[in-house]
Amino acid sequence: MARVTGQIDERKSEAILDAAAELFAEKGAAVSMDAIARRAGVSKQTLYNRYGSKVEIGRALAERRSDLITAPLRTGGDPVMVLTALAEAMLAKLCTADGRSSMRGVALMSPHAPGLAEAVYSAGPGEGRRRLALWLAEQDRLGLIRVPDPHGAAEMFVGMTLGHSQLRAILGVDEPRPIDIPARARETAQRFLRAFAV
Repeated sequence: MARVTGQIDERKSEAILDAAAELFAEKGAAVSMDAIARRAGVSKQTLYNRYGSKVEIGRALAERRSDLITAPLRTGGDPVMVLTALAEAMLAKLCTADGRSSMRGVALMSPHAPGLAEAVYSAGPGEGRRRLALWLAEQDRLGLIRVPDPHGAAEMFVGMTLGHSQLRAILGVDEPRPIDIPARARETAQRFLRAFAV
């Protein structure tokens, strides 16, 4: 069946992003667009039609991850429940083998491809922090918490949530003991909100 003009097969786009994530984790920025196309099982033309460069692929990967992690901020509801869900999403992404290898892949590519690293940061962690800051500002406006500096508070929440787990992931060092993700997420959200209580 012929494709309608302008129609995009989302499965191919996802295959490209999945292949790129694997290869970035394995080889860093040195991976070629040809290798990404081969791993994804698509033609080079298909790859370039969707993503014109590794920077665009990196940005799309980071956007996809950021959308998944920050989904709780779009649900509404009690602040402790929202922040607990956000912390769980952050920890779940970081504590998986894929999440850990993704962090190492970005760290490996940063010195050799600063444009790619900047795109990944801006569309991923930077965008997540911006969304959290907007959510915190809205909670302040509603009088639920008092947050004079939403951007600083957002960075603080991320730091409280990830702690040294993020550094261990980048370095490939195992956690000293398994993380109880729900308990850690709940405690982080509760302590954070106490610091900004009205």
